[in-house]
Amino acid sequence: MSARFTGTTALVTGAGSGLGRAVALALAAEGASVAVAGRTAAPLDETVALIEKEGGTAAAFTADVSRADDMRALVERTAGRFGGLDVAVNNAAVLRGAGSPVGDLDPADWRAMVDINVTGMLYALQAEIAHMRANGGGAIVNVGSNVGAHVRFPGMGGYAAAKAAVAALTRAAALDHIGDGIRVNAVSPGPADAPMSLLPGETSGERAARLTTPLGRLTSAEEVAAAVLYLASPAAGSTVGADLVVDGGVTA
Repeated sequence: MSARFTGTTALVTGAGSGLGRAVALALAAEGASVAVAGRTAAPLDETVALIEKEGGTAAAFTADVSRADDMRALVERTAGRFGGLDVAVNNAAVLRGAGSPVGDLDPADWRAMVDINVTGMLYALQAEIAHMRANGGGAIVNVGSNVGAHVRFPGMGGYAAAKAAVAALTRAAALDHIGDGIRVNAVSPGPADAPMSLLPGETSGERAARLTTPLGRLTSAEEVAAAVLYLASPAAGSTVGADLVVDGGVTA
């Protein structure tokens, strides 16, 4: 295993499970000190325990991305604990109202997706950029989705709109802040082996049958994490405003 992130500090939101946990584990395995963030303490503590079990360094911080004050405090606490912030991975998101046509989408589900997936992304970016701009730059990777800017499905209009906004916001931030030494990019997973892709009461086997891809299987959380780490690493030093789709060929 290489150590591309030795001596760096990384922040991962939505790191209590699924893709966020996989990204946090991968960053720690490659040498980063990792701040894991989310709204609930217990799963974050589990992520930290998994990292420490493998000899890594991590700390858990509860925060709600839909609150600007929480995000500013999260960045301050991360920098205070580990001495700075070099890499940020904005992964926190929700999927609500799946299966509902646009005309029937519950306004509460719409508000939740906008508040967390879009406004929360903005608040995270603003807090991270403020620190990085004052401290020599850094790399930010937003976790989007192939649903939205790349493909649409019936009954997914609210989620598609929110994730399309993430794609646009990523590119806008990339252009606005590359002059500050901050690289902003996105990874857009497709059907992935993560809790968010499971319907209520659905088994993993049932999910695999429902979510087919040209590749013939779901993308693993580790494969998504590998894409995130590439964009965050020095190897992607000239990659600015990219949206890397990792979906087994669904949008090919």
